[in-house]
Amino acid sequence: MKAKRQGEILSIISSQAVETQEQLLEQLRRRGFQATQATISRDIKELHLVKELTGKGRYRYAISAQTGASDLTGRLKTIFREGVVSFDCAQNLVVVKTMPGLGSAAGAALDGMDIPDLLGSLAGDDTVLLILRTPESARNFCATIRELLA
Repeated sequence: MKAKRQGEILSIISSQAVETQEQLLEQLRRRGFQATQATISRDIKELHLVKELTGKGRYRYAISAQTGASDLTGRLKTIFREGVVSFDCAQNLVVVKTMPGLGSAAGAALDGMDIPDLLGSLAGDDTVLLILRTPESARNFCATIRELLA
């Protein structure tokens, strides 16, 4: 449950400006997650979230620029191990199938990675579509996913 909740937190902060823990808690509750403020506080610390200044003089939660790639890879491995059902590529597209409700979490985790030649991604309830520049890039990324799941 922790990995799902943390994946959802990453999804929330990547899709909207969240200024306070209370706002984050409310968004989680709307998505079916029950948590306390103390739990959210621990999640924020574990995910290395920071508050960054927006262009409007307000602050929002974001993934720390100081967070190393190994931290993101570790979180991605956890989300993938608990939620990815299958993956495959066709031409320059990679399709990642997840358990129901985990598509957006996996998509947010993937968006947080530095994926070479990634042009864009689209996440649904149980599927993430990644559009890469070349078929070779898609095959290489599938190999990376295989390693994450090993």
